[in-house]
Amino acid sequence: MRNQSIAILMSTYNGQQFIAEQLKSIAQQTHVNWKIFLSDDGSSDDTLQIAEQFKQQWGLDRLEIRQGPKQGFCLNFLSMACDPTIKADFYAFSDHDDVWMDDKLERALTYFESVQNEYIPRVYCGRTQSVDEQLNHLGYSPLFCLPRSFRNALVQSIAGGNTMVFNQAAKELIEKAGLLEVVSHDWWLYQLIKGAGGTVYYDPKPSILYRQHPNALVGANRSIGARYDRFVFACNGGFKRWNDINYAALCSVKHLLTKDNREILELFGTLRTAKFKDRSRLLAVCGIYRQTWQGTLSLWLATFLNKL
Repeated sequence: MRNQSIAILMSTYNGQQFIAEQLKSIAQQTHVNWKIFLSDDGSSDDTLQIAEQFKQQWGLDRLEIRQGPKQGFCLNFLSMACDPTIKADFYAFSDHDDVWMDDKLERALTYFESVQNEYIPRVYCGRTQSVDEQLNHLGYSPLFCLPRSFRNALVQSIAGGNTMVFNQAAKELIEKAGLLEVVSHDWWLYQLIKGAGGTVYYDPKPSILYRQHPNALVGANRSIGARYDRFVFACNGGFKRWNDINYAALCSVKHLLTKDNREILELFGTLRTAKFKDRSRLLAVCGIYRQTWQGTLSLWLATFLNKL
């Protein structure tokens, strides 16, 4: 795997405070065959100037800068993942404000080497170590141990895109699906890969320092306040709106899913519009679940309150 190329797909937006540190952490990777495709989504600060300095220092074979679609981080990431002109052996998403551990890419490639079958869409992802702006330790993301499946992917995203590395077969699947409106690129990748019969490997050992700061578009959401906010969000129909978006996207690419997962998707759609007396039975038949018992309990509650 030493010679395998990795295209790093980095989305940036007003990241002048942290982007240099992230780029330096990528330069320190023990796996050295990589190139960054940096897509800026309309920064108004010095993000692009800083990136341009690194490009001048490293060369175009290390860092290519492009304009993003300016429609949010999700579409910015997917615009690169769906671009057939970006070619490599493997692909990795990258935020602009994290710090990668030196062996992040090498560990991902070690996994891919262990499975070998390149024709199956595969994604490597995992836990994160949360840190503050000065990289002081705050904690770890949850350790998920239940099976990674389409039934789980329908109702939960298990890992951040900043941890994800995927193979060429997965990228080709993303390209076939095309640019769709989805809630987040990482959740979509989990749904699409598992729906099509691919594999998602979850590494229990963190490989990135996930920086928490006031301007972060997505945070770790582990505090009591964040959990309360999520509860209110679900009660107000936010989770249902998310499912509306992802369900519509999955239905539009139903032809890419396995026969069994098409049936699960159809059951999920029936469950979401079922009468109250039928929801318990349909929920059991559909078999959807989250990675913790508390999460699955909230899933059942959302179903009975017609907030799924």
